[in-house]
Amino acid sequence: MNTLYICCGVIHMAVKSVSIRFEEEMLKKLSFVADYEGRSVNSHLLVLVRENIARFEELHGKIDGDIAPDVNVKPPRKS
Repeated sequence: MNTLYICCGVIHMAVKSVSIRFEEEMLKKLSFVADYEGRSVNSHLLVLVRENIARFEELHGKIDGDIAPDVNVKPPRKS
């Protein structure tokens, strides 16, 4: 079950954090691509993960769950 919270009158899903280890050169390249695309590394990784899930579901069928891969899970900015 997903945890929901309300901010500014909008319902949001609780966002989980995960730590990922990268080789330094790979992180530099990822940062370069993210910057080129106008995104933070975190946002760029979310785009890549969403695309991967969508491709997987196209090939293998929908994965059970409440959130579609195209849903933005980025939390709202803190005031």
